[in-house]
Amino acid sequence: MAAQEKWLVSVPVATLWTTSNSSREIDREAVGNPVDLDSWLAKLSYESRLELCDANLVQSQILYGEEVILLEEKEDWVHVIVPDQSSSKNVRGYPGWIPKPQLIQHTDWKLHNSKVAIVQKKKAQLCSDALKPELVLSYQTMLPVISEDAEWIQVQTPSGEGRLKAEDVSVYESAKSIPKGSGKSIVAAGEQFLGLAYLWGGMSSYGYDCSGFSYSMCKANGYIIPRDAYDQAESGNPVEIDAIEPGDLLFFAYEEGKGKLHHVGIYYGDEKLLHSPNTGKTIEMIDLKDTIYEKELCAARRYWQETGE
Repeated sequence: MAAQEKWLVSVPVATLWTTSNSSREIDREAVGNPVDLDSWLAKLSYESRLELCDANLVQSQILYGEEVILLEEKEDWVHVIVPDQSSSKNVRGYPGWIPKPQLIQHTDWKLHNSKVAIVQKKKAQLCSDALKPELVLSYQTMLPVISEDAEWIQVQTPSGEGRLKAEDVSVYESAKSIPKGSGKSIVAAGEQFLGLAYLWGGMSSYGYDCSGFSYSMCKANGYIIPRDAYDQAESGNPVEIDAIEPGDLLFFAYEEGKGKLHHVGIYYGDEKLLHSPNTGKTIEMIDLKDTIYEKELCAARRYWQETGE
């Protein structure tokens, strides 16, 4: 085979379901192609959002253009691994199920040998080469660059070519050359999402869960960390609680910090926590003092590096 075939996500955000029959009738807009994430999320009640977690329906999400590894097919669904989301569930990446129509096969994907454009706005309009609006992409979507000028960046897409407004993206020489941000830069990335509704399994600017939020804000600053909170707590550099700095990840466990780990947030500074709390709430910044989080705080990890700022 002259060129390696890759399977790429062909919708703005693909949800990674636990099984091939996890999705419900109410999830129809999330499992088709095209997807309509705004309509899907608007329809979900508190109870149906909570069920995504409590009934173990959803595992994670994957952004447009991200690669998956196919394990097996079952009717219109495929069992996949997401190599960019490291997990103790599988050594190759995060496992789950995706509707096959949300994937496309590509034999010449140039993400790892070209310049890349990364969406820096909360959302960005992907247009056709004729500048016709096509898809609304999430923060941190990364696509290979074909050409660029002051106004438009021409990018390779899973289905062909498209254009993104230059003001909506940052362009880097390669995926590996994304600059490493400071802890304060991680905080600044997260602050822009204050008020965004929590979504179990969420990994996009349509909604984040707690570890999806910390994962994505670290990724925005050049740090690829594990997907889930318990794996994030097993990696990174340990930091004593009395030595935490802005951008450090804080971990929380039941039984006043002695039980099972259940939550992660970003330390804001000034004894404040920036986090995506749980279903029914939105991304918020709170004082830790005299809260359940103060009692349950059990560990801190640093993924960022000193940048000389």
